[in-house]
Amino acid sequence: MIRRDFLARTLSVAVASLFARNVFAQHSMHDMHGMSGMSDMDDMPGMSPSHPRPPAGQKAAALAPETALPAGAPLAALRKLANESSEPGVFRATLVAQPERRQLMPGHPTAMWLYGDAPQGPTSSRTAGPLSGPLVGPLIDVREGDTVEIRFVNRLPQPSTIHWHGLPVPPDQDGNPTSPVAPGASHVYRFTLPPGSAGTYWYHPHPHMMSAEQVFRGLAGPIVVRAADDPLAAFPERHLFFSDLKLASDGSVAPNDMMDWMNGREGQFVLVNGARRPRIIVAQDERWRLWNGCNARYLRLSLGDTLTFTQVATDGGLLAAPRDGLTELLLAPGERAEIIVRAGAQPAAAVLTAAAYDRRKMTMTKGGSLPADPAKPLADVRFEPGASAAAPAVPATLRPIAPLLSSSGHTIETGSPTPQKSVVFTEAMDMSAMHRPGASMSALPAGMRFMINDASFDPSRIALTSRRGEVEVWSIENRTDMDHPFHLHGTQFQVIARERGGASTAEPFLAWRDTVNVQPGEVVCIATVQRDAGERMFHCHILEHEDLGMMATLKVV
Repeated sequence: MIRRDFLARTLSVAVASLFARNVFAQHSMHDMHGMSGMSDMDDMPGMSPSHPRPPAGQKAAALAPETALPAGAPLAALRKLANESSEPGVFRATLVAQPERRQLMPGHPTAMWLYGDAPQGPTSSRTAGPLSGPLVGPLIDVREGDTVEIRFVNRLPQPSTIHWHGLPVPPDQDGNPTSPVAPGASHVYRFTLPPGSAGTYWYHPHPHMMSAEQVFRGLAGPIVVRAADDPLAAFPERHLFFSDLKLASDGSVAPNDMMDWMNGREGQFVLVNGARRPRIIVAQDERWRLWNGCNARYLRLSLGDTLTFTQVATDGGLLAAPRDGLTELLLAPGERAEIIVRAGAQPAAAVLTAAAYDRRKMTMTKGGSLPADPAKPLADVRFEPGASAAAPAVPATLRPIAPLLSSSGHTIETGSPTPQKSVVFTEAMDMSAMHRPGASMSALPAGMRFMINDASFDPSRIALTSRRGEVEVWSIENRTDMDHPFHLHGTQFQVIARERGGASTAEPFLAWRDTVNVQPGEVVCIATVQRDAGERMFHCHILEHEDLGMMATLKVV
């Protein structure tokens, strides 16, 4: 590493570490200067002496019941981020992360951190502002070939970044944790979307040790990249952005407890476009884009045992061929998909449900695991087919996808043996430390380590090195007690096979992805290639595990 790179890395790491120490020491936000509209931070748990974490030995506040949020409103459409440019092929916008209040529970305003498209003025604080408004960040709706320029304004009390999850952006524009944007500062992200990048993506913060909190307080938003020759353009499109919310009985966003850190945070509410259990009316066949924007919740989506749908896309865009006749689809945290939902011939009703899925959540006893969570209703769907024109057909071929590997396991382009990479998820639990009085009341929990290749994340350490443009095979092995979704920055990959108990099973369909679930005892083999030199993150996308160290750096040369 040349001296200039070393100094730049050292400085960015030092800045990130300094902010992290300040945040987790719970310094008063009243000492921060030059941040208009930030004086009303005293109601945020852990952010000010006026609302400290509970003393050691005292239980956290009770959670609100699952009926505390109103349900049954029509599904809200996602707002769009306004394009400030009139120049063809240029998308220019402002995206602001700032504290805001929302009236989610009657009589109990909730302090959240949300994305908006304009900063609040110096005299308008969260308290004075409206209590209604969207919870999901604005939809960034762009096209292949667009040059995207987004000015990010950080009005939070913590450093933050924006990670463009799944998008093929240059490393220095990807919102890596070593490039924090300080409170009160701004940063312009610039990148151009290449041909073939059409798909369903999202954006969220990525500052180390703060990603989980910033997302569970509300910071996440959708991205759609459109192709000029989309074979499904005739279908009306519906967007469903799933997020997780954990509220105390007083309406405040509850802090993480020990179980949240150990298993990943799951709230009592799963929201769809920011609302609990909305109503959806389907009058004709529709294309649904689905986002799992939860910190840790797995969504085994179903419309019931008798209603089928067709999967047409994964993280990286359209499949080569549709997968018809599905009754369920598992989305791990961070994953996206697109499906075709048919209106049918007769009126009918269904419940969009997150069916039970056992991801083997751990307990506070060695070797123990919790039972799977019960099914959770997400939305009520009413099918009301009209007498409109015939529905468009789903083509038998959606787009060509060239495999990265030949059947012999060599790269198709060169025919040479493929370089190998190994990623192993491990964990270490010190039960005695976890059971000490007050351990669960700390800003970061005691006794837990989540690791990759037996090491916790160190922003100054390069874990793996790849060559730009070289196809590689990565084996992702899970030696822990629970599921972990693997996410690789900067590129997409193709799942080749899954191994368990010595038996290997080829992946049944070809697709581009950036996130894949890995079950305990399983090895998932992927083929991938990085196109840009620089540093990329790879990590578990259970955000609490990422913050606790299950992340590493890939250097592309």
